[in-house]
Amino acid sequence: MIEEPYRWVEAIANRREYIEGQLAPGSPIAALGFRDGILFLTLGQTRQKLFEIYDRIAMGAIGHPGDIERLRMAAIELASTEGFTRSAADVSLRRLAHYSLSSVMKSAFEQVYGPPYLARMIFAEVGARPEDDLFLRVEYDGEIASNGATYARARQDFAVLSGTRQSGELMEAFLKTEHKPDSSFEAAVNSALDAWSVGHMLLQNSDAKEMPQREAIKQHCREQLAMAAIEAAVLERAGKTTIRYRLLSDKELRPVITD
Repeated sequence: MIEEPYRWVEAIANRREYIEGQLAPGSPIAALGFRDGILFLTLGQTRQKLFEIYDRIAMGAIGHPGDIERLRMAAIELASTEGFTRSAADVSLRRLAHYSLSSVMKSAFEQVYGPPYLARMIFAEVGARPEDDLFLRVEYDGEIASNGATYARARQDFAVLSGTRQSGELMEAFLKTEHKPDSSFEAAVNSALDAWSVGHMLLQNSDAKEMPQREAIKQHCREQLAMAAIEAAVLERAGKTTIRYRLLSDKELRPVITD
């Protein structure tokens, strides 16, 4: 009996190592607040990574397509039920993540005889002002990271998602110095592309510890844009309709990219 807790801890550690290995190749995602809304951006060739959840809420995810779809549908159903039983104004990202998705993912992760969710997700809810925007990252074990201010750090006007924690941390470090919440759409697109490149470079070279040089970031971005398509969407701050989510085409974004 005494050994059982230790076996559980060992099983959890092995489970975490396995999931991290499965998520490691995932293409990074950058979500940036700007003057007119929130931009989601990533690069890819096949699978969709960005999704609408509700009127003012969007999601990006990396991981197994089946698990992502299950979690996406769960989020949509929860938001729709909340909006129907109360009102659309009562649907909030914080409530959706903290009281629903987080507990579901934590339970699946800790039940070592069942399959965990192979997914890492990023959510954003657009506010009336840039300072009202909310970003949340939800991990496969139910852990939630917010862009809100804490005793240890200032509030962030962006969030990132990547296959490894080191890659994500380097993307955040880049955006802390390069991105402003009142930036234009064009500036946000270029900042997001550069941040994506920083994260992707680290995924390809896990031994890298320092921020790449500016020219190296731009060169990597050019090389990847020649092989992959841009997947992007915006949550519009002052949309004319209740639904603020709008997909952006690769063709629409190419002209605003600066070298």
